[in-house]
Amino acid sequence: MTVMTHRDRLVLAIAAACFLIILVIEEFTPANVVGAYGYVLPILLVTTLRNRTIMLVTVLACVAATYSGLLQPTKPGRFQSAVINRSVVVGVLLLVAYLGVSWEERKAREEAARAALARETENLLKANMQLVQAKDQLNRSERLAAVGQLVASVAHEVGTPLHSIAWHVQALAEEPGTTPEMKKRVAIVDDQLTRVVRIIQDLLSSTRPRQPEPQWLTVEEVVSPSAILMEPAFHEKGVALTTDIPTDLPLVWADKEKIHQVLVNVLTNALAATPTQGKVTITAGSREASSDELDRGRLVAQGMSPLVMTIEVQDTGCGMPEEDARKAFEPFFTTKAVGKGTGLGLFLSHESVVAHGGSLVLTSEIGCGTTVTMTLPAMRSEPIQAGEEA
Repeated sequence: MTVMTHRDRLVLAIAAACFLIILVIEEFTPANVVGAYGYVLPILLVTTLRNRTIMLVTVLACVAATYSGLLQPTKPGRFQSAVINRSVVVGVLLLVAYLGVSWEERKAREEAARAALARETENLLKANMQLVQAKDQLNRSERLAAVGQLVASVAHEVGTPLHSIAWHVQALAEEPGTTPEMKKRVAIVDDQLTRVVRIIQDLLSSTRPRQPEPQWLTVEEVVSPSAILMEPAFHEKGVALTTDIPTDLPLVWADKEKIHQVLVNVLTNALAATPTQGKVTITAGSREASSDELDRGRLVAQGMSPLVMTIEVQDTGCGMPEEDARKAFEPFFTTKAVGKGTGLGLFLSHESVVAHGGSLVLTSEIGCGTTVTMTLPAMRSEPIQAGEEA
């Protein structure tokens, strides 16, 4: 059923007014058949509505009104000529109606064809865009597959000396005269060696890194190990590293090892971009989750509250152009010199955070620095105990 618009109703009202005016004129001058030709006007107006039912009713009304003039008294001997004259008028009206309908239908077909062409063009553009994206995805998959094979090969060769280093580090911690500060540093080295060995084992078992195994942890447990590990490097370069972690924050859904790796990557980039006397700040906080964040988080996080934890790493470095910032999480993209970076650190970090049900966002401004914000599911209550898990 066709819905009439305000314009259609206005046209129909004008056509009806014209019809009534001509009908009145015909009543007063029945002998003058010229006035009946005025019925062409409402017919032409109605053709613009492109409604066959209304057109048929209008033509029938005009034909009836034309012949109604014959009901008026005429001079003797003029009736036959009046019939002929009004039949000619009716013929003209029918011809005009036919031509008008044909013209409007042709216009309608042309408009429909133009609309169909526009839709097809839009579909072709979308298909072309999808093809380009699929090609980029294929290229990325091929590069990642090649890198995976290379890394697995290198990991196999590196594994043996790493085990030897780990043994010597443990022996060093047991040496007489080792101070508590030295033992603390040795423990950090040993912990990182264990982490490297586990990463290598993951690479040897599969070309894809292991999926995170998150649990509800305090923010301090997640952030502090990374800050402690990176502190000597920051001190050596003369860059201040500060952390701001409120005590009343909710728990965060995190695989401690995976998020540690993400934070180390982000802090390493911040240190490289920040000059001496600069500053890098780690800030933790929480806020209400958006509907998308809530849906995404609850797919993986048991007992998530309508909150997200934010961990922000902000530096006072050189910053980067907007175009580079948009590409920061693409594989193999790096602004570092050849040999200084692979371009996989932020890409793998982004993949890891997304697997947690969170997000990783980078904003930067040249001359002002860069801010990397990580969001993760949060929970106000106590962590889920092992015996309570389904």
